[in-house]
Amino acid sequence: TITGKNINLIGSGRTDAGVHALGQTANFKTEFDLDINKFKYSLNSVLPKDISIIEAQRVSEEFHARYDAISRKYLYLFIKHKSPFYEPFAYRYFYNLDSDYLNRLSKYLVGEKDFTSFARKSSEPEDKNCTIFNAHWSERKGFVFFYIEANRFLHGMVRTIIGTLMNAQKNNYDQKYIIDVLIAKNREAAAEAVPAKGLFLFKVKY
Repeated sequence: TITGKNINLIGSGRTDAGVHALGQTANFKTEFDLDINKFKYSLNSVLPKDISIIEAQRVSEEFHARYDAISRKYLYLFIKHKSPFYEPFAYRYFYNLDSDYLNRLSKYLVGEKDFTSFARKSSEPEDKNCTIFNAHWSERKGFVFFYIEANRFLHGMVRTIIGTLMNAQKNNYDQKYIIDVLIAKNREAAAEAVPAKGLFLFKVKY
C-alpha cells in the first residue's frame, strides 16, 4: 500500500447497489507521515477509473466520516431524451415531470418524521425517524433534478420517496396521499422505487 501498512477506511455511509457518489467522504488513521498533495496524486494513479480522489486533508484523530456528519444530500437525475452518454447515470422517464406540482407535495416530507413506509423492511434500525431539511425539484435543458437533504436516510428511502411523488403526479393525488403514506408506516403504502442508476450521494456536511 501507499502508506506501507493496511488501513481501516471509514466511509460516510452506505449507498444502495447501483447508486453513484459525487461527494463521498472517508477517513483513515495512519502513523505514516503523508505529504497530502503527493498522497492524493499517488492514490489516484492506482485507483480504478471510476473512482477519483478530489480532495485530501488532515483531520483530528477523533474525526469519524460517518458519525460526525451533520447532513447528507442526494441528487437524482432524470433525462428527457435518449443519450448513450447519460444512460448509465440517469433515469429516462417517458412522461412529463411537473416540478411545481412535485415541489408542492415534497414540502410535506420536510421536517422530522417516521419514514417506515419509505424504507426497505430488512436490516433497518428500530428508529425510523429522519429529519429532512429540504427537498426540491428543478428542470434545465432536457434534465430534471431532484435534491434532498436530511440528517440521515434509511435503506432505499430516497428512491422510494421519488417513486411515490411521481406516483402522486401520475394519478393527480394531492398532499393527503403523501400524508397517508407517512401515517401508514407500511412499505406497501408507498410506490415502487425508481432505478438506482439515477441516484448520487451529492454532498456530506460536517
